[in-house]
Amino acid sequence: MSKDFSDRRPYNAVTDFVDANVERGLGNKIAFIDPDRSLTYGDLQARSIRFANALRNLGVEQEHRVALLLNDTIDYPVAFWGTIRSGAVVIPLNTYLTVPQHAYILADCRATALIAAAPLADTILPIIDSLPRLKTVILVGDTGGKFIGRNVHQFEDVIAGADTTPFTADTLSDEVAFWLYTSGSTGDAKGVKHVHSNLMATASLFGQGILRICEDDVVHSASKLFFAYGLGNAMTFPMSVGATAALWPHRPSPEGVFEMMRRHRPTIFYGVPSLYAALLSHHGICKGAGSDRLRICVSAGEALPAHIGERWRDTVGVDVLDGLGSTELLQTFLSNRPGDIRYGSTGKPVPGYELRIIDETGRELGDGEIGELIVRGPSAGEGYWNQRAKSRRTFAGEWTHTGDKYRRDADGYYYYCGRTDDMFKVSGMWVSPFDVEAALVSHEAVLEAAVIGKEDADGLIKPKAFIVLKNGYSADDGLLEKLKIHVKDKAGPWKFPRWIELRSDLPRTATGKIQRFKLREEDLQASG
Repeated sequence: MSKDFSDRRPYNAVTDFVDANVERGLGNKIAFIDPDRSLTYGDLQARSIRFANALRNLGVEQEHRVALLLNDTIDYPVAFWGTIRSGAVVIPLNTYLTVPQHAYILADCRATALIAAAPLADTILPIIDSLPRLKTVILVGDTGGKFIGRNVHQFEDVIAGADTTPFTADTLSDEVAFWLYTSGSTGDAKGVKHVHSNLMATASLFGQGILRICEDDVVHSASKLFFAYGLGNAMTFPMSVGATAALWPHRPSPEGVFEMMRRHRPTIFYGVPSLYAALLSHHGICKGAGSDRLRICVSAGEALPAHIGERWRDTVGVDVLDGLGSTELLQTFLSNRPGDIRYGSTGKPVPGYELRIIDETGRELGDGEIGELIVRGPSAGEGYWNQRAKSRRTFAGEWTHTGDKYRRDADGYYYYCGRTDDMFKVSGMWVSPFDVEAALVSHEAVLEAAVIGKEDADGLIKPKAFIVLKNGYSADDGLLEKLKIHVKDKAGPWKFPRWIELRSDLPRTATGKIQRFKLREEDLQASG
């Protein structure tokens, strides 16, 4: 495929990610493996053809929307690529959402069909009657004889009964292939529309260009396939070169990660900062984190504190590449890279993407100045579904507004300074919540931290911290005072938290990002 990802031409992404691997002799190679089964590239091609034909038989037409509510098993790529092959638009759904959130998204996207894991059906089927556009439900896995009826089918049955004649819909590189819904941390989730060529753009620029992923790699991503991050990590990046992905269908946990690392010995591991912190605190942490073949680790989702990256390198023996991506850009566009890592920074722009830091008026800022990060690149979505005003604010011509505050140093490294709505001033100076949080979690007693701006008795804004302590530590006035002094030394005397509140956990989005707005709301309510 040409590196010019903007050319409009006949193209269906399934040809690059599935069919091309079979054509170059990898039909018998394992593409995906889960705890119970494996799937070769040849099997994936055959089953995706059957599934594409099955969707047509069930009345799903090109450009119809097909929602996926599936755990990470080998059935996921069959459903995903079968839908892409059929010309329908595939919409992965977050399995961690509530029933009302699923109901909202299914109604918003007007899905014609839903492919759902049978264990999740109990929560979804009660809302089917409220979705008149949803004509077909296909359940994956053992249903126990429940639910199957005129409009509810079993995944294996529809595949077994489908035509085996090769079929790939005539689509265009600029045609919408899939939607990904944002986590909705500040409101209802928004559906980002992505075109066929976006998948190979990210696989080529970041997967191959930065990670140097190759056919011999085995990857494991703790982040799930329904996330933009996980979709690249465990689907498009390895498939772009004929590598293998090891899938874990359960929620990520240190025990689950170590099991996967020992069993499949991946060469590349992907996680989020909170998981890396949990792994480092677990008694099972060791060299290679259990894999003697581990060569690189990747982090995204939120900024990686420097001390976590350094501890991981010293303990596991492998660096963590911290990067920044988004649902709007599909994958990582700013990253550290092998041989060029500066812990505490998010690295430098991925070649193929252009970045700027701007102020509120749109003026480009220089080194050392804090402003909003905007990005231009070939994987940007074409807008939000039915959200015209928000689309115009975010997708401004060729530039996408990230909503992230950043500064760039004289060497060209970018440093995260918080979200545009999380920054606040103390004594006339900007304070990034992340700076204070990073200082707090660098203390041996603190596992996690979140910081907000809070008015004091004089109506002036000062930092307030919410912390989760590591096992074995308990709070007392002595520890809290030590933490305040620690932040003064690490981040600056005006940044120390005037209040510190202990929590057993912190509110997060489904993607693992801290929801500071919820902490602000709770704190206001508590203050009366």
